[in-house]
Amino acid sequence: MLYNESAPILANEEAGCNIWLMTVAAPQIAAAARPGQFVHVKVPGMEGHILRRPFGVYAADAQAGTVDMMYQVLGFGTNHMTSLAPGDAVEMIGPVGRGWQPSANCKKALLVAGGVGSAPIHPLACQLAAKGAEVVSILGAQTAEALVARQRFEAALGCAPRCSTDDGSFGRAGFCTPLVQEALDEAAAAGTPFDYVACCGPEPLMKLVAAMAERAGVMCEVSLERRMACGVGACLSCVVDTTAGKKRACVDGPVFPSTEVVW
Repeated sequence: MLYNESAPILANEEAGCNIWLMTVAAPQIAAAARPGQFVHVKVPGMEGHILRRPFGVYAADAQAGTVDMMYQVLGFGTNHMTSLAPGDAVEMIGPVGRGWQPSANCKKALLVAGGVGSAPIHPLACQLAAKGAEVVSILGAQTAEALVARQRFEAALGCAPRCSTDDGSFGRAGFCTPLVQEALDEAAAAGTPFDYVACCGPEPLMKLVAAMAERAGVMCEVSLERRMACGVGACLSCVVDTTAGKKRACVDGPVFPSTEVVW
């Protein structure tokens, strides 16, 4: 069920490297949101830009009635969002879309996130850990400062994520894909292979991780980012090419089985 809430902003602060975290009060969406879903946000003060903006749910606290969103400042809209403060409010439709769907008996999962792709992955990490699954997380970013989700993943899983940075300022130097292959190989060699892989981030990263998972014979899901106009499946602006034809990222996704995506 979708809700349309006027959500007062409780906090809006830079976490590092032009990445901001916004917390809003949206009790209906917070109670209904599931890992991997998103909210479609109408930003105040942008009347000349009529389209809403999709943001993955970084955290949803049903008890507190709050929703956290992570966003990176890349253009006019996200730059304007940094000027919003407690006392302002955004209008949100949500929770929208198909979220992560690991099997009910998932025992061991590999979660891979690049950049702000860590936001949609974080609720999944919390969910799987709460169910007692063994979870290995891998985070990649351009710099150490951009690894803004590292502490939250460690708190949720009780162990530090494996990290890489493009500039080598934290963790492994370079892209995170070698860490992914190493984790898959280590698990297989130990006789305890992963039974689920989830990935969100730049599309080249997701394509590579999907291929690694397929070679390892492990189910993999990816969360795709598309420009969206309506966010409810009516406008067809966010189509994804799949083996079953064109699908809509907003309602058929944003999470898709990686083997269905035509890369």
